Amino acid sequence: MYSVLKSMATATSSTLKHGISLWCPQSPSLRRIRRPSIAFTTFRRTSFVASSAAFANENREYVIVGGGNAAGYAARTFVEHGMADGRLCIVTKEAVAPYERPALTKGYLFPLDKKPARLPGFHTCVGTGGERQTPDWYKEHGIEVLYGDPVTGIDVQSQTLTTSSGNHLKYGSLIIATGCAAARFPEKIGGSLPGVHYIRDVADADSLISSLERAQKVVIIGGGYIGMEVAAATVGWKIDTTIIFPEDHLMPRLFTPSLARRYEGLYQENSVKFLKGARIDKIEAGSDGRVAAVRLADGSTVEADMVIVGIGAKPVVDPFEAVGLNTTVGGLQVDSLFRTSIPGIFAVGDVAAFPLKIYDRIARVEHVDHARKSAQHCVGALLTAHTHPYDYLPYFYSRVFEYEGSQRKVWWQFFGDNVGDTVEIGNFDPKIATFWLDSGRLKGVFLESGSPEEFELLPKLARSQPAVDKAKLESASSVEAALEIARSCL
Repeated sequence: MYSVLKSMATATSSTLKHGISLWCPQSPSLRRIRRPSIAFTTFRRTSFVASSAAFANENREYVIVGGGNAAGYAARTFVEHGMADGRLCIVTKEAVAPYERPALTKGYLFPLDKKPARLPGFHTCVGTGGERQTPDWYKEHGIEVLYGDPVTGIDVQSQTLTTSSGNHLKYGSLIIATGCAAARFPEKIGGSLPGVHYIRDVADADSLISSLERAQKVVIIGGGYIGMEVAAATVGWKIDTTIIFPEDHLMPRLFTPSLARRYEGLYQENSVKFLKGARIDKIEAGSDGRVAAVRLADGSTVEADMVIVGIGAKPVVDPFEAVGLNTTVGGLQVDSLFRTSIPGIFAVGDVAAFPLKIYDRIARVEHVDHARKSAQHCVGALLTAHTHPYDYLPYFYSRVFEYEGSQRKVWWQFFGDNVGDTVEIGNFDPKIATFWLDSGRLKGVFLESGSPEEFELLPKLARSQPAVDKAKLESASSVEAALEIARSCL
């Protein structure tokens, strides 16, 4: 038997010389992805020998690039399958182990006397009730983590990564989980002035808090998730706050105008000011070189000693563009098992342009729920024989004003697709629900201040897409009654 294994080892790629692995190609077709010229290939791994010392030294069977939620949940899945110890390496630009990123614009920004979230309290995977994966957790499970050393290059032929420090990493299978970077204003219009903040990682949040401790007038640019969540935090700091955005209302990608007015009213009750339909011309500096004002396209200015920019995010695909970009939705094109066009390379989380099965379209989702689930699905497919497609149901949520002393805590959830006609039920005191109906079927549902049982109903409705009588739903006397009408249609 030894002689057989020895001859087989000689035939394997030199990139796997420190652990004998045989790869058996299969070639299922992928119809939904609109790139018929690309042949997607899956690899099923059979491992005979794995030397922890050798892999930690030069070759890694599995490498994850990125240190966010997707990386953390992928690592946990490797551990669950007994395939992490001595085989897995994570390389990340961050200086800390993967953590639950939503905390940064929620609990992390609470005033210092309101019990703000801090590491190690929210390391992955506490967001789903899992074990807290501190740096020691990775060591205990034999997972090599290279902190503060982002990948700058890839050679797919030699299966080698290059990092900013000049380190060269060989891999057997590669999972790209680099997430997104905050969209920034150009330096020429003041986007990099002292006092201008973006928030994407712990270092950004620490810098932001340092400024909040001294700030008197804050301008938040952007009326989406970041704008709403950061503004709720600045209210707790009792800072003069103005939100500026070019759209007609908050959260235009999800909220209806009517729903947005409810939330805008709540923020205005907390002394937050809005400038809607306004475009930024320049962020201006004062005599000390720090930010002093925001000048709008109409020539008016808004004073500020601190500016927080939340105008969206961009998938971090450099240096992986050669793997295959989707130019329509952005990100790296993958199939329903998160395989890219290059054998042995996968992409998950924010950077993956994947088949959204339930709506029969290619999508890219920037959300922690998808980051977690896509990572788990990808690793499960890589390590086992399962080939069932990823079947994701879009889900978004927000939690704000949750610090001590807040007059009202806000927690909403949305499941499904916001297409078609809308039916709004409730008066926001405290509940409100919005239903999206398309061709008579319920496509999406939004609920504010629901009970646990009501929130549990939402994904069932969105996935089942039952036929619902719109007139009957509109006649509902309360949110509870409306949800019961929808439930009865399942």
